[in-house]
Amino acid sequence: MDTLSRYNQLKEEINFHLYRYHVLDAPVISDAEYDKLWSEFKALETEHPEWVTPDSPSRRAGAVVSDKFEKVRHPRPILSLANAFGAADARAWYERICKIDDRVERAKFTVEPKIDGLSVVLHYRDGVFVQGATRGDGEIGEDITANLRTVRAIPLKIPVWTEDSRPKTGTGGQLSIFDVSSTVHRLPSYLVIRGEVFIANKDFEAMNTRLAEAGEKTYLNPRNSAAGSLRQLDPAITASRPLTILVYQVVYWEGEAAAQPPTSQSEILNWLKQLGFPVSDAARTFDALDDAIAYTETWERRRDELGYEADGMVIKVDDLRLADELGFVGKDPRGAVAFKFPAREVTTRLLNIEVEVGRTGVLTPKAVLEAVEIGGVVVKSATLHNFDYIAEKDIRIGDRVLVKRAGEVIPYVIGPVAEARTGAETVYTPPETCPACAQPVEHFEGEVAWYCVNAACPAQLVRNLEHFVSRGAMDISGLGIKIVEQLIAVGLVRDVADLYTLDREQLLALEGFADKKADNLLAAIADSKSRPLNRLIAALGIHGVGEVAANDLARHFGSLDALSAASAADLEAIEGFGPNTSASIVDWFARPANQNLLKKLKNANVWPVSTRSTLNVQPSNLPFSGLTFVITGTLPTLSREGVKEFIELHGGKVTDSVSKKTSYLVLGENPGSKYDKALALGVPVLDESALRRLAAE
Repeated sequence: MDTLSRYNQLKEEINFHLYRYHVLDAPVISDAEYDKLWSEFKALETEHPEWVTPDSPSRRAGAVVSDKFEKVRHPRPILSLANAFGAADARAWYERICKIDDRVERAKFTVEPKIDGLSVVLHYRDGVFVQGATRGDGEIGEDITANLRTVRAIPLKIPVWTEDSRPKTGTGGQLSIFDVSSTVHRLPSYLVIRGEVFIANKDFEAMNTRLAEAGEKTYLNPRNSAAGSLRQLDPAITASRPLTILVYQVVYWEGEAAAQPPTSQSEILNWLKQLGFPVSDAARTFDALDDAIAYTETWERRRDELGYEADGMVIKVDDLRLADELGFVGKDPRGAVAFKFPAREVTTRLLNIEVEVGRTGVLTPKAVLEAVEIGGVVVKSATLHNFDYIAEKDIRIGDRVLVKRAGEVIPYVIGPVAEARTGAETVYTPPETCPACAQPVEHFEGEVAWYCVNAACPAQLVRNLEHFVSRGAMDISGLGIKIVEQLIAVGLVRDVADLYTLDREQLLALEGFADKKADNLLAAIADSKSRPLNRLIAALGIHGVGEVAANDLARHFGSLDALSAASAADLEAIEGFGPNTSASIVDWFARPANQNLLKKLKNANVWPVSTRSTLNVQPSNLPFSGLTFVITGTLPTLSREGVKEFIELHGGKVTDSVSKKTSYLVLGENPGSKYDKALALGVPVLDESALRRLAAE
């Protein structure tokens, strides 16, 4: 393709994307991709100025306006800005304008956030809001007055009462006429203000949650949401959206000379604030460009602190008369430049969806992407959160998707660009089997996660072993994570039962093992065979069965033989066991791989039987029956596990948090915040001696 053909192709592409962005509010590429096209296009125009025609996008500030709204001609062009990608670009801009006017060398610079919203123009006559419009093509915008009236941050009449200039109080406590002359410049008879309408990040997340709960379409990002909300034909819809605004420019004014607005950007912002308009509190003015650049670069790291989306900071010559006299280059005023941050959102192709199995057995979908650069990092994959997220967002394989990466956060797919679909995309179906072990996966109604519950799943083996040997489970001293990984790596352990077949020769062959270390580990493994039934049940890692549930199961059934034969109905008859947990337990014991694991444990004599099941001692006959305890601090003779077992042996339950339902707080030395909460709620407090006396009653 020759250079002129490429230029014409870029012109068509850019005009198309401007139309999608400004008219339809439905862009199909990200800002970063658009900037890349724009840079190439501008370079060609600089090299071949004879190619530039009146329909060039470089002669326009936006795109054609929609036919849905009445047209508004702006009193002055509403322009956009040239971009600077880094400090070097910003200094190059400075050097160019210094050559045009040497007063720039002595100028101050004001820095403001470049808000990613929808640019609007507000008209006031004699202080009353009479018209509002979109930027449109920079010359003509769309009349959206009725919608803008619903944005509560926009004053319908100025001046308004502010903290700096309160109204005087007349007789009877009524507000009198506001005298603005003492606090602000006199108000022009006709004033046109420019600002950016947007949705704050927290409000955007809350709004999307409400829309999703109502079964309505959610938005991909705050900018699209704000633009779509402002361009509704029904103002009631606009009013339901959490829109706000920050203003930053006086476009035009008419009136007495005494009513002329200030002539510097820093003073303009202060003046607008005094009139009652919201302005950015992140704006700062500097005596030198390098200081302005340094301040801008701090926001590249802190941009989330703004509370709204910003794709850069704008550096402006503070002297507005000087800025105006510097003139324009095409559609770009020379007196300001947009210092762009590295892109955090881009669009790319979703090539496939792969599934990873985590250490806890949770299946997590991962997006395989066509490689794309985000913020200087090449991204080829991103998280899709969970399978419900894929379904809710209707993300399909082959889609063009919007991907976000913020700071060191793992990139994630925001959603599909549905407008870019060709019909060749494929609807995704979650897997029925685990990709690591090919065993059926488990999903319970009402839960987001899908699980692999195979105790011998290779993807979970390290985590399963780590849990099995932990203090709250089989408590095998000396078997840390590094040794666990070592045993798995050499193939000595393929499931938790293999621990009980290890011998001295096998351990001595491993790096880091000598006689004493091997003997100590084997002794600890042998000692774990004496752990009570509740510890073994907890160690198996059954989904939904923690230490408290394991105690209840051990007390109720008395053995793993009885538990493995229990039905869902049997389990639901136990207080606190609902349908999901009961189904999870039944499913775990029904899996052939898990049955094999149990057989190996039994053969290794790891098969404790409870001495107190429902067949002999009823929990209702025990002294702590029906009581709930919380433990805090260090007790004189009992460890945390020891006091827990003591309470459960006497029929009580131990929970982690204090509530009104807590029967007693067991208090030791150096207690935490649980003690304060217990006092506040009036929960009785016991020390170790009092606990023992209570058990003996």
